[in-house]
Amino acid sequence: MRIHWRLILAGGILLPGAAVLGKTDTLTQSRPPVFEELVNCRTVADPTARLACYDDKVAAIDEAEKSDELVLADKASMKEARKGLFGFSIPKLKIFGNDGKEEEDFELVAKIDSAYMANYGKWTIVLEDGARWTQIDTTVLRKNPKNGMEVKIRAAAMGSYFANIDGQRAIRMKRVN
Repeated sequence: MRIHWRLILAGGILLPGAAVLGKTDTLTQSRPPVFEELVNCRTVADPTARLACYDDKVAAIDEAEKSDELVLADKASMKEARKGLFGFSIPKLKIFGNDGKEEEDFELVAKIDSAYMANYGKWTIVLEDGARWTQIDTTVLRKNPKNGMEVKIRAAAMGSYFANIDGQRAIRMKRVN
């Protein structure tokens, strides 16, 4: 299994910080220094010194991970994180496992936990993971959304999303939490 190493800035939350990082974002362009030092141990010629280098750097990585300065994630956990962020307007950073690709190729399939009619006949649905989506068009559904129904959500134009609830025609929605 290939492991992805990403450094999370200590003492801050990534999403608000990502907006100020701009186009020269070092999170998407380089490895964390503690990992780079481990990789550099390969260049040590003497086998005993190389082993000592590896032992030292692995201990540093272990300590960084335990103190939350370094976060380890495999592709499956990054995909799960990306799924949880689906529908939010966030920067396209490598750290989310999408390498700058748009969300349009992604479709979320989930079950509805609850649904209620909101402003002016528009539906709000809450998925089992707690994500709340609100209808932003005036399309009328032939069957009201209910607990347990399946919903498929995919990206649409202008930052909105199409949701097909229980196989019905799509309604336009946006994520609100």
